[in-house]
Amino acid sequence: MACMKLGSKSEMFYLYGQSWLCSTGLPSDIIIEIGDTSFHLHKFPLISRSRELESLMREVPCEPDKSVLELHGLPGGAKAFLHVAKFCYGVKMELTASNVVGLRCAAEYLQMSENYGEGNLIMQTEKFLNHVFGYWTDTLVALKTCEEVLPMAEELHIASRSINSLVLKVADQSLVNLPVSSGPSVAQSPEDAEVWNGISLTPKASGEDWWFDDVSSLSLPLYKRFIRGASARNIKPNRIAGSLVYYAKKHIPLLGSQTSSQSGNSSSLKSSLSTPSEADQRNLIEEIVELLPNEKGIAPTKFLLGCLRTAMALYASSSCCSSLEKRIGSQLDEADLEDLLIPNIGFSMETVHDIDCVQRMLDHFMIVEHDLIDTTSNDIEEERQIVASSQPLSPMAKVANLIDSYLAEVAPDVNVKLPKFQSLAAVIPDHVRTLDDGLYRAIDIYLKNHHWLTDSEKEQICRLMNCQKLSLEASTHAAQNERLPLRVVVQVLFFEQLKLRTSVAGWFFASDNVENSQNLNANLPLIRNDGSIPHNPVVAFDNMKERVAELEKEYLSMKQDMEKMMKSKGGWNVLLRKLGWKLVPKPSNANVSKPCRKSKISPATTAQMEEKAMEVK
Repeated sequence: MACMKLGSKSEMFYLYGQSWLCSTGLPSDIIIEIGDTSFHLHKFPLISRSRELESLMREVPCEPDKSVLELHGLPGGAKAFLHVAKFCYGVKMELTASNVVGLRCAAEYLQMSENYGEGNLIMQTEKFLNHVFGYWTDTLVALKTCEEVLPMAEELHIASRSINSLVLKVADQSLVNLPVSSGPSVAQSPEDAEVWNGISLTPKASGEDWWFDDVSSLSLPLYKRFIRGASARNIKPNRIAGSLVYYAKKHIPLLGSQTSSQSGNSSSLKSSLSTPSEADQRNLIEEIVELLPNEKGIAPTKFLLGCLRTAMALYASSSCCSSLEKRIGSQLDEADLEDLLIPNIGFSMETVHDIDCVQRMLDHFMIVEHDLIDTTSNDIEEERQIVASSQPLSPMAKVANLIDSYLAEVAPDVNVKLPKFQSLAAVIPDHVRTLDDGLYRAIDIYLKNHHWLTDSEKEQICRLMNCQKLSLEASTHAAQNERLPLRVVVQVLFFEQLKLRTSVAGWFFASDNVENSQNLNANLPLIRNDGSIPHNPVVAFDNMKERVAELEKEYLSMKQDMEKMMKSKGGWNVLLRKLGWKLVPKPSNANVSKPCRKSKISPATTAQMEEKAMEVK
């Protein structure tokens, strides 16, 4: 820490109990009392430097022994006055960043200007303050001491000047002067270092977050002023948000315990101060949320969700919770399921988890996402959907998967009402989900734990999913699921059969195209009249043949899957009896029964398909 030496005389003050005595050899003629401390001094050295002391001593009645003067309102108290007394007596003393603010305020209070001696204390402390403001660490120390001498420090603009100095150094890293570490890991060349008053300093600091820990030691009022100053200086919002996140984790124990798993150095964020009260933590989290920049994604979603849980636990203001919900909602695609399971601590506490809170965040996400989609052309959106299989999931698709998983987690709660479950699931548009397996799983869990639902209510909740978007595995499960209404089971079977017919029709179409291509290409000349070479018919046929082979494999695979479905748990016969279909025996001697309705794929059709496949090969 930088220092400035004043005075030339050797030490002549010593403490006796609660009294400071001066060993000049002359009896003291004035006693100055400040709090519980008294100073036995002499009038002349004091009045020769201070206008205020001279004025006060004239008003003090002369006692036979000593005059007593009370200075209980002196900024900095007895600690600052001891340095004032040493300065008046010319005793050796040091100005440092930790005492200069108190001395500057005391000198102002005592009116120790140049009119009462050249190089008086006001000028000396002001001169040293200007040096202090040139160095990051000293400025930070000086700013912290301002709280001890408020409001005088505010009147002299010491706090504002300190904050402005810190903000300038954050904005321009080249202005930073930090003391060189004495450890062996730091190597500093003479041209890179600066020496002032025997202290080696370096103007370099690494990383954009080098100042986070330093400013986190400030009290909330001073820290708020620093952050607002940084915003006014156009510091990058992500750096401001990073500092706010660091400050919140350090000073809000409830928040630190929830987000400690996210940060590997959480132990370094623990405050050395005593644990603040819940009221202080509530006030702090409200202030932090208010100071956060408004840009989307400026703070990690995990941190924001931790803040929301903490704010609810501390019963923070509704505006604070609402602001957090909107911030989370705008970047809900980055949330994790674990963080989204917010406990319900409301007055009703009907459900285990706060589903209404998630509903509000989801609604806000849909509003933000809808605005983004409106600014994008339809062509670009269609192209994005076409290549979606090879590209990362869109934010909407991520949220759809997240909400499906969330519904599955809250579905076992018997207190989750059907309208609330429907409302949350229905927010996601149908076109967003490529598969409805996750939604089907959530519905099945809900039906299992809400077995008292009527058939009408079961059909209502099943309308949330699209049976056409179930995978083969999900369709197989749904076809045997006794909890589903019969209408839904029929729909699942119908769409699976429709998918099979579509694939078979595509197979026939490809096979016919190959035959037509062979007949057509046989009559084409290998060389045109103009000498150019036409498209190679052999290559085209080979490509078509390869495609037909792929379709054949796909058909055979689906055929095997259908056979597995027929063999599982009683097969189609049991299922058809469940649906009320009547089984009649074949006219032939076959032992296989069939439904009275004709099969969708006859044996003749199957034989024709296999014959065509063999011809192509």
